[in-house]
Amino acid sequence: MNEIVHPTSRVAVPTDVAIGAGGSTLPNAGGTDPGRFLSLSALIVLVIGALAVALPTMRTVAQESWSTEQGAHGPIVLLTGVWLLFRAWKHAGPIAPPPVWRPAVIMVPMLALFVVARISQIVEVEGYIMYAVLLTALYALVGGAMMRRLAFPLIYMAFVFPPPDTVVYALTLPMKIIITKGAVGLLSMIGYPVGSSGVWIQIGQYQLLVAAACAGLNSIISLSVLSTFYIYIRHAGDVMRALVLALFIVPVAMAANFVRVLILILLTYHAGEAAAQGFLHNFAGMTMFVAALLIMFAIDTAVSPLLDRFRRSRRNAKTEARS
Repeated sequence: MNEIVHPTSRVAVPTDVAIGAGGSTLPNAGGTDPGRFLSLSALIVLVIGALAVALPTMRTVAQESWSTEQGAHGPIVLLTGVWLLFRAWKHAGPIAPPPVWRPAVIMVPMLALFVVARISQIVEVEGYIMYAVLLTALYALVGGAMMRRLAFPLIYMAFVFPPPDTVVYALTLPMKIIITKGAVGLLSMIGYPVGSSGVWIQIGQYQLLVAAACAGLNSIISLSVLSTFYIYIRHAGDVMRALVLALFIVPVAMAANFVRVLILILLTYHAGEAAAQGFLHNFAGMTMFVAALLIMFAIDTAVSPLLDRFRRSRRNAKTEARS
């Protein structure tokens, strides 16, 4: 322990404490590098800078994405993500910030990319780069070890931002075709005058585009996020069960979209196009999310006894092998 001697008093200052601006103290885990940690003034500058970067971009995301059906899940993801982050933070362990130069090396090119993205006004690119800047700022505050313990909430919150339309189209085109053929096949079997060409559906005198009927299947992403949230909340401590349920995320999202497409086709045929595209269209969207939750809950209920039986058989086999 080093000692600082004053004329009237003797004050002992441990070597494992770094002195911040204004006399504040920040824990120095290494005990040998006082410049390892941010001072109070640097912390304030970092927080203000993060807000200055985040607020304009989030306003753009809210206006251009959250106001549409494709991005309507954004506010839900943001609120639940903040709750998950707060929930995980309490059990994340000690904070161990890295040397200041490490986040600085990452931050400089990220800020340059952010300026370019902001000028180009491509909301998808701008949102993800802005989030990368915020993650870098968080890394500077808490360190890589704590960020790894907060991995799920941080990855989950990336779904706040809309994915590029070209990527969504390329990934979901096969799903749209499967859903179209399935819906047409089912309705044809029960006697409806329905046919399809690609993702176009003809029923009676009406023609529907599946891309519009299920929001370009961007709802696949929304439903996948919803299912992931359900799995994490219910089975975060059960890795095997979480992995098994994760295999059903995309099939469940497709099944929910299938239900919605069926509802919209039937609404169009029986009530007309105006009814299908009005209030009832939004009700069909809500039905899709309810269907997804019910299907995932049913799968969870069905899988649970099978997994329990599998675990018991493994334990019995191990017991017999030891004896």
